[in-house]
Amino acid sequence: MPKPTKGPRLGGSPTHERIILRNLATQLFEHGRITTTETKARRVQPLAEKLITKAKRGDLHSRRLVLQSVTDPAVVRVLFDEIAPAVAEREGGYTRITKLGPRKGDNAPMAMIEVITEAVAPKAAPAAAKPVVDVAPVAEETPEVDETVEVEETAEAK
Repeated sequence: MPKPTKGPRLGGSPTHERIILRNLATQLFEHGRITTTETKARRVQPLAEKLITKAKRGDLHSRRLVLQSVTDPAVVRVLFDEIAPAVAEREGGYTRITKLGPRKGDNAPMAMIEVITEAVAPKAAPAAAKPVVDVAPVAEETPEVDETVEVEETAEAK
C-alpha cells in the first residue's frame, strides 16, 4: 500500500491532488513538455513514468489501467501509439525535469518536465579496462634464467 505524503497537499485534499496530477500527466503526454512549478513537476514525474511503463506493455488491460488516470482517449492513443514505441529501448527515466528559475509574479521556482524520446546511446566500454595478463608465466621464467646463470658460473669456476 502506498505511503501517503506528509505535509500540505497540492490542492488541499488528497482527491484534489490526484486530480491535479492526472491533469498534469494528461497535458504532458498531449504536448510532450509542460512548464509548471518544481513541486508539481517532481510530484507528477513518478505518475507519468508508471503510465509510460504500462503503455509500453501495449495490451488491453494496461490500456484500461491508463484510462483510469488519463481520461482523454485521444491522449491515451498518443501515449500508446507514439510515446511508448519511442521509449521502448529505455528501461526507465522517460521524463526529464529542467529548472527554469523563479516565476515573475510570485517568485515560485519553475521547472519544465518533458518526455525523452531520443534513442538510447549504448554505454561505451570503460577506457581503463586493459587485457588481463597472466602473471604466473613471467614469474616461472625468471627462476629458470637464474638457474642457468648459476650453472654457467659453476662451470667457469671449475
